[in-house]
Amino acid sequence: MKTLYLLRHAKSSWSFDELSDQERPLNDRGRTDAPRMGQALCKREIELDLLVSSPAVRALSTAVLVAREIGYPHEKIVVERNIYEASVEDILSIIHQLPDSAQSVMLVGHNPTFTDVVNTLGSAGTTPLLEMPTAAVACLRFECERWEEVSRENAEFYFYDFPKDGK
Repeated sequence: MKTLYLLRHAKSSWSFDELSDQERPLNDRGRTDAPRMGQALCKREIELDLLVSSPAVRALSTAVLVAREIGYPHEKIVVERNIYEASVEDILSIIHQLPDSAQSVMLVGHNPTFTDVVNTLGSAGTTPLLEMPTAAVACLRFECERWEEVSRENAEFYFYDFPKDGK
């Protein structure tokens, strides 16, 4: 069985006009929500074999903050440039090329693509997500041995979570 976590980056700042989209940092809420989601994942006792992030500052910062909470070494985070501005097909290609030695993988990236990937892979009968809010995570499990076999047909939508005010 393979387990995939798709984590949308936490809330980013639009306060710096001089920065490119890729350079935008997290804002105060993002710096609060990312660890909060890491703590929620820690309560679920998840253990990652691999954490892969978009190179965008907001995504990589989210990955580091979540990794810290779940005990994943931040120096082992893999930066995958193709997650940034990826299409659904690009993300599926990245998933299909993941190392089979990794049973549990988290990708950290962007919307609307991550919502679309969840809806594309989500098991039949699952209510489609309208939009993953910032710092939301969706977990899918796949009844297969190799990542290249991941598909809607062998998928199980396991859980979905996002930061809630006051939690």
